[in-house]
Amino acid sequence: MSKVIGVIPARWASTRFPGKPLALIAGKPLLRRVYEQCLKAQKLDHVLIATDDQKIRVAAESWGAEVVMTSPKHPTGSDRLAEVAKNLKCDVVVNIQGDEPLIKPSMIDSLIQSLLDDKTVVVSTLARKIVEAADLDNPNVVKVVFDQNNRALYFSRFCIPFEREKKADHFKHFGIYAYRRLFLLKFVQMKPSRIEEIEKLEQLRVLENGYGIKVVLTQSDSIGVDVPEDITRVEQVLRKTKLKK
Repeated sequence: MSKVIGVIPARWASTRFPGKPLALIAGKPLLRRVYEQCLKAQKLDHVLIATDDQKIRVAAESWGAEVVMTSPKHPTGSDRLAEVAKNLKCDVVVNIQGDEPLIKPSMIDSLIQSLLDDKTVVVSTLARKIVEAADLDNPNVVKVVFDQNNRALYFSRFCIPFEREKKADHFKHFGIYAYRRLFLLKFVQMKPSRIEEIEKLEQLRVLENGYGIKVVLTQSDSIGVDVPEDITRVEQVLRKTKLKK
C-alpha cells in the first residue's frame, strides 16, 4: 500500500502579506486552520509543516504539529517540499497550500485517490467549474483547460478557453498537488521553463517538459488568503457554515 504524506509549506516573508501563516482568522491562526483540515483527510498517513521561520515553528509545535525546518533560499514551495521529501519514506507527497483555510478533507482525499487508481499519473491537481463571473477576469484565479481524459492542456491567469460564442465552461485551478515522490525530486531539478516564467505558474514547467498533470474535478470550493482583505471573506464563510450547522 502506498504511504502518503501531506506537507504544508509555510513562510513568513510573503511580499503581499508578511506573517500570513500566523494571521488570525476568527481567533485561530491561518496555518493552524489548514493543518487541522489536513488531519481530517482519511488518505493522508501523516502531515508535516515545512518552514524556514522559527516563529512559525514554535507556534505550530504548540498545536502539536510536526515541523521540519528548511532552507530560507527556496524560490518556491515545491523546492521547500522537495527538500523535505528527500528524507521521507513514502510514495506520494501532497503539497497543501498553507493559505487555504477552507480546504475540505474530501478534496485532499480525491486528489490522492487519483494517483492510487492510476499508476501512470505522476502528479495530480484539483479544479472546479467557475460559477462567479468575477473570477473569469481575475488573474489571481488560475484557470485550467484539460482533455477528455482530464489531463491538463494548459494553465493560465487569463480566461481560457476564449468564448467566441459564449458556450464554454471555465474551470478554476486550486494550487494543491499530489506528486509521486520520485517525480517531485526530478521536477525541482528542471530549469524554470519559458511559459512558466511568462505566466508565473510553476505547474507549466511540468507540461513544457512533456509530463502530464491529472485534473481532478471537485464540487467544493475554497478561498485562498493572498492579502489581508481575504480574511474577511473567509470569516464570512465560516460564520455562514456555523449557522448552517
